[in-house]
Amino acid sequence: MPKSKQRASELATCDRCGANVRARGLGSHSKSCAKKEKERLEDEEFADIVRKAKKKELRRQRREIRNNLQRLEDAQSSIAVSATAIWADPDPDVEMQGSSPRQYPPVDHDAALPDFHEADFAPNEPDPGSNEPDPGPNKPNPELDDIKVEYHPHSQISSTVHHFSEFTRSRMTEHTVPRNNTPWEPFRTRLDFEIAEIALEAAMTKDQTNRLLDLVHRSASGNDKFTLQNHDEVRSLWNLASQRYTRFQNDTVSVPFDSEVHEFEMHYRPLWDWGLDLLRDKYLAPHFVFDAQRLSKFDGERFVRFIDEPWTADAFWNAQSQLPSDAKPLAYILYADKSKLSSFGTQKGYPIIARIANLPVHIRNNNTALGGGRVVGWLPIIVENQEHAKKKNYVDFKNAVWHTSFYQLLASVAQHSNTGYWFECGDGIQRRLWPVILILSADYEEQCIMALIRGLKGKFPCPVCLVPQDEQSVLATHEFRTRHQSEDVLRTARLKPSEKEKEAHLKAFSLRNVENVFSRVRHVDVHRALSFDRLHTNEEGLWGDHLWKEVKFWISDLGRDAAVKLDKNFDGLPRWPDLTHFSSVVAVDFTDGTVLGDLSKMIVFAAQDIFTSSRCKLGHLLLRCIRHYIEFDIYASLEVHTEHTIAAGRLAVQKFSEIMAPETLKNWNFPKKHLVSHIFDDIISKGATRNYSTKPNEKMHGSLRKIYLQRTNFKNVASQILHYDEWLLTSTSMRTELDELDEYYKRNTCDPETHEALDLDDTGEPESTTIHAHLGSRQGNHSFSDIMLSHGTDRAFTNFRMKLNGFLNGFLPQHNIPLPDGKCIHLRTEDMITVFHFLRVNYESIVDWRLHRDLLRCNPKFYGLPRYDCVIVKTADKPFFARLVYMFSCLIGNTDFPLALIHPYDVGIASSRRRRDNDMGLWRVRAKPRISSEIISVQSIIRGAALANDPETDGDYFVIHTVDTDMFLRVKALQDQPST
Repeated sequence: MPKSKQRASELATCDRCGANVRARGLGSHSKSCAKKEKERLEDEEFADIVRKAKKKELRRQRREIRNNLQRLEDAQSSIAVSATAIWADPDPDVEMQGSSPRQYPPVDHDAALPDFHEADFAPNEPDPGSNEPDPGPNKPNPELDDIKVEYHPHSQISSTVHHFSEFTRSRMTEHTVPRNNTPWEPFRTRLDFEIAEIALEAAMTKDQTNRLLDLVHRSASGNDKFTLQNHDEVRSLWNLASQRYTRFQNDTVSVPFDSEVHEFEMHYRPLWDWGLDLLRDKYLAPHFVFDAQRLSKFDGERFVRFIDEPWTADAFWNAQSQLPSDAKPLAYILYADKSKLSSFGTQKGYPIIARIANLPVHIRNNNTALGGGRVVGWLPIIVENQEHAKKKNYVDFKNAVWHTSFYQLLASVAQHSNTGYWFECGDGIQRRLWPVILILSADYEEQCIMALIRGLKGKFPCPVCLVPQDEQSVLATHEFRTRHQSEDVLRTARLKPSEKEKEAHLKAFSLRNVENVFSRVRHVDVHRALSFDRLHTNEEGLWGDHLWKEVKFWISDLGRDAAVKLDKNFDGLPRWPDLTHFSSVVAVDFTDGTVLGDLSKMIVFAAQDIFTSSRCKLGHLLLRCIRHYIEFDIYASLEVHTEHTIAAGRLAVQKFSEIMAPETLKNWNFPKKHLVSHIFDDIISKGATRNYSTKPNEKMHGSLRKIYLQRTNFKNVASQILHYDEWLLTSTSMRTELDELDEYYKRNTCDPETHEALDLDDTGEPESTTIHAHLGSRQGNHSFSDIMLSHGTDRAFTNFRMKLNGFLNGFLPQHNIPLPDGKCIHLRTEDMITVFHFLRVNYESIVDWRLHRDLLRCNPKFYGLPRYDCVIVKTADKPFFARLVYMFSCLIGNTDFPLALIHPYDVGIASSRRRRDNDMGLWRVRAKPRISSEIISVQSIIRGAALANDPETDGDYFVIHTVDTDMFLRVKALQDQPST
């Protein structure tokens, strides 16, 4: 029957599409409609997924652009080379121009520093000739500043050459999902953890914790549940959470003495297991470096090697060479020293702190985050027995207790040092790890215990070499101690028939009759692992205990007026970030090593007009000696070393040693004077001194003291302190994971840098936020008439408006910026400029090529006092120093130009005056008449500077080149230029 003639009773309406169909076919029709509906929904869902994926890809591209910009900056900051150029450009793309008539076009500052030829490099130093470029037939010639990376042969990675802007050390990582979606477990909720975290950080007592929890329950509201009930529950949860990391063990060690066996408690985390805790962490995985590298930078003629991290130095390379070809060194840095816990020193602790040398220094030397220093052991302290005090057998007994106890910590490492250990690291790669004790960080007294030598009064008091006791003041090379030599001496001595002969043989090498624990670990030479300690040898030793005391003696000899003048000179020195400002020094007893180090950096500037050759000849000679001490100490502190800085540092040590003995009338025959001879050998072997500095470890003593005072009952304190330390480690790890989780969710909707909501419709690339100089602390708009009214008496503002007109009319055409309407600028008295009191300058250090920042003030009332900081200004001729007078921005057309009025300090200094200043290592600058002020673009400012007034000559200043290592090398470059 035709469809048009079908009766209505035979038709039915589809509920899905509303069509009339035959009643008998309604079922199949409905299924077809349902299928089509499902496909439509799937298509819409797919389209929505694609749309979201495009938005997500857009966000990823934005993040990648920002990351690429950051990596470009990191590439410049993650490598470091020596100061092979005088005053290198902070940024080649930054306009470094100034005022007319003085011209400030961009200039090339790659003039080389003087080369210190025929440097006395140690035998293990690389042969500079081996770095000659050999590009081969199909490889392009290297370009200036290219970086060459030579990997250890066992790595089976070919050497690579990178353009400087493309070089980076960090392994590329993708943003992945968080390691843990519930990092607060075993706490039931996030709120539970965060409340418990506060209680832990504040070291709350049981009563305080219970009161806090009660208050939270009374005020709790919202979606997040709070379930903690009392302190005991919090404590049990911290104990449960602490299971994620290797916990402390407690063993009893037995050591015989005087016909008795004495027992001591040793608390420790098995060192190998602690290292594996870090290796399995996915956050730290990209930062581990397992293969030794040799890095060098092309200076136009050859590749010059530079050293900073441990794996760029020789000891790491040599250690890997001793291992099987498939093994990777896991290098430990160990520190140990006694610490006063109570105020009066009646209660002491003896922590062992460990770090992993395979991690970069910014992670490794951090004491709060995962991957930084961690207490891994607590040595027993033997109560001094006056009956046996200072007797040889009793001293040997105490050393035996130390080494027997230390072995409990090293036992797992010693075991795996024979075979290695296959382990899947946090990056999912299985490696055959081989433990190496690369560095031992300690003060001299502790080094004597580690090396088992007899110390100050021994025939050979150095733990590193065999320098005779009466030759420690002489800078000379001596035979190095070795592990095998010490073992042979001990073995031979123990075969002697009598105690007297045994003692005589050991005494001949200044060794003790105790087996060294480090000999039980393969590939470890304790004498090579022991490292120079700047804190105790230089800052608290040569300077704090000797040179500073000599200064105070001669100040006292000159009388009260000299003491008053020294205090006044110190108080008059400019303030500088991260540098202690001293209002008085003569009557103060300084004990902090960092403060003593700051004091040494300023003493020459404060005392140079007191210790004159005419008034106090010996004081003047002492100051010359201090000058050379400061130089070699700053060279030793460089974050990165090249062949040139090592040679210069050796020369500084030599000059210090030559001048100090005959010209200071002091006996310098003691170990800390001799130990400086090993500084640069250690740098070549183990990298920059910050790799083995005791300072980060000493800082941890304060936190241990705080735990003792706030979290113990002052009885059997070791277990209580270490238990609390376990909780702190756990809390730190959980907080890191929690922040990571928050960041992951935030990335989906927020800009990863500004944390502002992303505009998903905006497809433009983000602008770079790297700005060389930026004005801040806006003070509002001021007309020229108002400025002259308030500053008219200051001669620096003479013809201020006219100077600005002249500057702009020269500056704009010079930079191809059209003048408004093609006419010269003529600012009127009623025109406005915007005044600022703060300047942030980002600059590239010529020491490590990292981005550093100076915060500068130009403020008539900064914390109640006027502060006008100084700067270095770049010109087409040569840089000069100046003082900020006024900072402002001027709107021309639609462009705001950040500018500064400066007082130049660039009057020429006579050569004879320069020679006298160089005797003290000073660089003098002289101010022009104040009316000769100039206007510059703030982009022409290289960096900030601190200048000390010369009290003897009005308008003369000394550049304080000791404020940081970058300024030190900049001034050294100026001093090394030939006189004109």
